[in-house]
Amino acid sequence: MSVDALFDAVPAMHPERIVIRRPDDWHVHLRDGEMLRAVLPYTAAQFARGIIMPNLVPPVTTVEAAEVYRARILAALPPGSDFRPLMTCYLTDAADPGEIERGHAEGVWLAAKLYPAGATTNAHHGVTDIPGLAPVLERMERIGMPLLVHGESTDPSVDVFDRERVFMDESLRPLLARHPGLKVVVEHATTAETLDLVRAHAPRVAATITPHHLVINRTSLFQGGLRPHLYCLPVAKRERHRLALRKAATSGEACFFIGTDTAPHVREAKEASCGCAGVFVGATALQTYVQVFDEEGALWNFEAFASLNGARFHGLDPNSGTIALERRTSVLAASVEVSDTSVAVFRGGEPLPWTIAEVEP
Repeated sequence: MSVDALFDAVPAMHPERIVIRRPDDWHVHLRDGEMLRAVLPYTAAQFARGIIMPNLVPPVTTVEAAEVYRARILAALPPGSDFRPLMTCYLTDAADPGEIERGHAEGVWLAAKLYPAGATTNAHHGVTDIPGLAPVLERMERIGMPLLVHGESTDPSVDVFDRERVFMDESLRPLLARHPGLKVVVEHATTAETLDLVRAHAPRVAATITPHHLVINRTSLFQGGLRPHLYCLPVAKRERHRLALRKAATSGEACFFIGTDTAPHVREAKEASCGCAGVFVGATALQTYVQVFDEEGALWNFEAFASLNGARFHGLDPNSGTIALERRTSVLAASVEVSDTSVAVFRGGEPLPWTIAEVEP
């Protein structure tokens, strides 16, 4: 698609409507059961494909488990949806290189996910010894299978706002040096230093950037009182990091692309004495991203970030269909019902200056 075809009308840098190739979400938590059936339609309405995170209970550690989970996702899709789930393997200390290679060769797993043990939701089965994972990483390096990394230190002595920085310095840099051919995605990057690390190792290293980290900073968690529905991991950082994320996302650099990290939890799990980490952005992701690109005067780069960079990094063709977004105010529901409770929608209930107009497969 040419740049000229991107815009239906072009009043300078702020058109009223843009048309881009259908985008993909390279980091999605769909959960399972009733939650899966409640939230999946929102991701499927916005994205053609999505990398599905494997941190279920129990986690998705075998090829067979991934196949069964993929079947449940496909069965839960709304009628007529062509959304394609891209499955991942949950790495543990006992991960088998042969199983990893088999799942990748059979087209079941696109990538493998490294959670430091205890780093986030359902990560207690994760990796406790990253250097000890060398046989698996060497196999992945050889077969060209990407490693997706939740990049936070789990050392309890490290301040929560420093966990990403410490992980990058103490764990990721050494990993990249030990495995110079391994393709790595730093998931949900939140600091300027992480962005610089990704740039320094591109094109074999990339990063996903969430919509909420482009909009909120750590002060947002406490404005007017504690805001549990904005709490996520990695936690939002200082304003200078938010601004760096906006600059990176809108830059057009090929090493940055969409990864919403949409992560639903029922209201009772968020509004609790020990609340869960995660923000449900599946319903408002594209509206938020395009607003940021508009505010930064970078709509020309939106298609690359949303639809091209991630596909190329993962060795896939861009989608052939299109999606149109219009500068037209809309208000989405504040929550999504799940059984007898609900999940709060990020920016739900507030006016959004952009809306999704139509999708062409």
